[in-house]
Amino acid sequence: MSAPRATPDRPPARRVRGDPPSRERFATRRLTFTVDGDDCVGTLYRPRDVAEPATVVLGHGLAAEAVFGLDRVAEHLADVGYAAFTFDYRGFGASEGEPLVLPSRQIADWQAAVDRVRGVDALGDGIALWGVSLGGGHVVGVAAERYDVDAVVARTPFADGRSLLRSKSPRYLARAIGAGVRDRLAGLVGREHEVKVYGRPEEFAALNESGALDGYAALIPRDSTWQNETRARTLLALPRYRPVADASAVTCPSLVVAGTEDQVVPYKYTDRLADELPDSSLVALPMGHFDAWDDRFTEVLAHEVAFLDAVLERP
Repeated sequence: MSAPRATPDRPPARRVRGDPPSRERFATRRLTFTVDGDDCVGTLYRPRDVAEPATVVLGHGLAAEAVFGLDRVAEHLADVGYAAFTFDYRGFGASEGEPLVLPSRQIADWQAAVDRVRGVDALGDGIALWGVSLGGGHVVGVAAERYDVDAVVARTPFADGRSLLRSKSPRYLARAIGAGVRDRLAGLVGREHEVKVYGRPEEFAALNESGALDGYAALIPRDSTWQNETRARTLLALPRYRPVADASAVTCPSLVVAGTEDQVVPYKYTDRLADELPDSSLVALPMGHFDAWDDRFTEVLAHEVAFLDAVLERP
């Protein structure tokens, strides 16, 4: 199937404003949920003037915390009438547990987050999943396993781990395998081996593509105590992670937002993901992996809101 395209010269009708929304338009509430004995923490943003709003559940990318921009997206969604729930994966932000980035582990967090929101009174039945980067792959996997999800938004999604094998140099792959094995062996004696989450192209890091350092660093609040490091075993898990293989099982409408200049997740892989999703639309914009958080924030979010309006607010 070929996914419908939305071109940047014909944007959707916009309800999204560029300025920060007024805090008087929504209320926030802390919610917790438990996964394998660890408490995860999230924030529910609820519009004050909408009865039983549809809910958007938001999850971040590689080793990121909810305060790395998800709060900003959630505020805008609440401003236009949606409830929004941001959460931290186990081991990140205020959530308990080991800060270990493994797709199967984080998908379990997603499943529990959706179940938690389902149990909140005064919310409508409509529910959408919104994920970015690695989280954009997770929402495909979660939606493939559930029949109570009404919409999926995958922004610059991690689509196919095998693409990492094609885009990285043999030297990088050798270092990644060595670091991952070292971390696994260290874990047997209660220790760990870590690598940088992001870095310059000449550095060894999980994300070392051009623009990764500036783009990721710009998301981190100045008062954050987050450290630029992640367990090296992540580098062994990601190449085997292929959300594109689960895409055909997704039964709800999906929106894929892709950057044609994305060097972290090359466009051809997100394009293929959109084609594999049975009921999908693709917005392809001339941007890099992190540009949707900066120069194109309002434009990208307007496309996402227009999609949610069409799916969740149908008569």
